[in-house]
Amino acid sequence: MIIVTTNDIPGKEIKKVLGVAKGNTIRTRHIGRDILAVFKHMLGGEVQEYTQLLAQAREQALERMKTHAESLGANAIVQVRFSTSVLMGGAAEMLAYGTAIFVE
Repeated sequence: MIIVTTNDIPGKEIKKVLGVAKGNTIRTRHIGRDILAVFKHMLGGEVQEYTQLLAQAREQALERMKTHAESLGANAIVQVRFSTSVLMGGAAEMLAYGTAIFVE
């Protein structure tokens, strides 16, 4: 599966556009991470616990998007983007989406 943020894939010809592929995950904060984050906030610097949480959420959303694209018959995804939104205090959604295509 080829996954790119560009509109096309150099050297490949788009044979069919199959629609929007998407994958999401909703994550909540963990009380232990929140306590560590409070100390980091007071001292300054990167809050690595949240950085790791967001990285894991991005990877899971990307994998779910890939699975969705494969179910559509795609072998590539172009114009990939990520979006986040807060659903409620302490919970956020990570969404990956792009155009599922078949290339040769």
